[in-house]
Amino acid sequence: MTTLKAGDKAPNFEALDQLGNTIKLADYAGKKLVLFFYPKASTPGCTAEACNLRDNYQTFLAQGYDVLGVSADSAKRQQNFITKNELPFPLLADEDKVVINAFGVWGPKKFMGREYEGIHRATFVIDEKGVLEEVITKVKTKAHTEQIIG
Repeated sequence: MTTLKAGDKAPNFEALDQLGNTIKLADYAGKKLVLFFYPKASTPGCTAEACNLRDNYQTFLAQGYDVLGVSADSAKRQQNFITKNELPFPLLADEDKVVINAFGVWGPKKFMGREYEGIHRATFVIDEKGVLEEVITKVKTKAHTEQIIG
């Protein structure tokens, strides 16, 4: 799991979103960013988490936060996830796991007794200067907003 902690500089990243636009950390300079990593688009836990952030999106904006999601899903899958759940924020299609590895959220996981490699659900709150304000590794999918700006 990630070794990043509050006070560390956020890893610089550049990846394509669901529409093929290049998004990089520098785009958020001067703003706060909620960068959330999730295992797989359109699965129950990920949908609950994304919808919780969607339902509170105006609160995030009002407090100066942008929101950006990341998984290893294809751009098409991310676009379907956005369309189906009316998500107002972009999702990175990090199929090469460049951003995922930079933040250290890829690794062994267990599910129903079997072990496999996958994304560990985690959220990084990055301040205006690109420094990690908070690293949340025990994400409550249905109450994630409260964990971030509670």
